[in-house]
Amino acid sequence: MAGPTDHDAGRDAVLDGYRSSIDNIDAALIHMLAERFKVTRKVGAHKAAAGMPPADPAREAAQVQRMRELAVSAGLDPVFSEKFLRFVIDEVIRHHESAGNSAGNPASNDG
Repeated sequence: MAGPTDHDAGRDAVLDGYRSSIDNIDAALIHMLAERFKVTRKVGAHKAAAGMPPADPAREAAQVQRMRELAVSAGLDPVFSEKFLRFVIDEVIRHHESAGNSAGNPASNDG
């Protein structure tokens, strides 16, 4: 059975180039998600301070629809984009709930 390094002796420059691009895109995605969560933590803190609920179903539905339309125009599967956005939204809501639970105790805030 061939291992992951068995092919290294006969490296494929084209494949290496593609993989390098994928690695760069993955890094950019991580940085973009980090920036997004920095902002959504501020949203969560603001909602908690204002006594607003952590979730906004109308906003979430609008965002899902917008992302599905963007996915279609970008040639990406809209079902995948919706699953990805739902995963992100669920994590944001978890952060917002945490902010709401710790609104009176800044030391326990997750952001």
